[in-house]
Amino acid sequence: MVDGTYVQLTKEQEALEDITPGELNQPIDVVQITAARCPQCGQALPESYHPPANEDWSTGIFGCADDPDSCWTGLFCPCVLFGRNVESLSDEVSYSCACMGHVICIEGGITLAALMAAFNGAIDPQTVGLITEGLLCTWWICGVYTGMARQALQRKYHLKDSPCEPSLVHLCLHWCAICQEHREMKCRLSNYHATETTIVNPPPVQEMIVGNKQEMRIGHKPETSSSNDENTGRTNLELQPI
Repeated sequence: MVDGTYVQLTKEQEALEDITPGELNQPIDVVQITAARCPQCGQALPESYHPPANEDWSTGIFGCADDPDSCWTGLFCPCVLFGRNVESLSDEVSYSCACMGHVICIEGGITLAALMAAFNGAIDPQTVGLITEGLLCTWWICGVYTGMARQALQRKYHLKDSPCEPSLVHLCLHWCAICQEHREMKCRLSNYHATETTIVNPPPVQEMIVGNKQEMRIGHKPETSSSNDENTGRTNLELQPI
């Protein structure tokens, strides 16, 4: 076949390969390159690998006095503090949703229990028993939900269970738990964003001064110096730093 000629294929002829345009330039996922590696030995880790949770908490469960702001907020407005914690941990749950959920379940349950205690004799004992069972079930569900937020925090910073499983911590020490979680995130973020301040000094300001270095003599006209400068092609411009 002569170079530079084209061969027309008929419909009866089959293509040697059925290649979709562009499929030869598709990116390839190489597991050995994109997989996470061990910081000590450098070997590739499997997808099911999770780092061990062996780090201690920055503060204890009863260290509420270490941060007075979060302590007072968690005592009188725990819904606000819980909403801030969830918003910092997850982008899917907003602050308002977490706060309202806490208000309905926790604060609403406490208010209903207080009303039952105030009107103890006016309510039927069977009704009181049903409401009590409902409150206990709701408290258990809230402990599981708030414990999931604590568990997400532990997975993010590889924290160990302290003093026990996350859901049990919130069931028994809910106010102390949300204060501890807020202090932990506050401490971690302050460590990550602590950077040294760089002082940059601007260069000295320069200005152009037009002057005549030649001294004025008696009987000498100033136009002579300017004419000399024009003849020599020089100007009396001088740069002086301030």
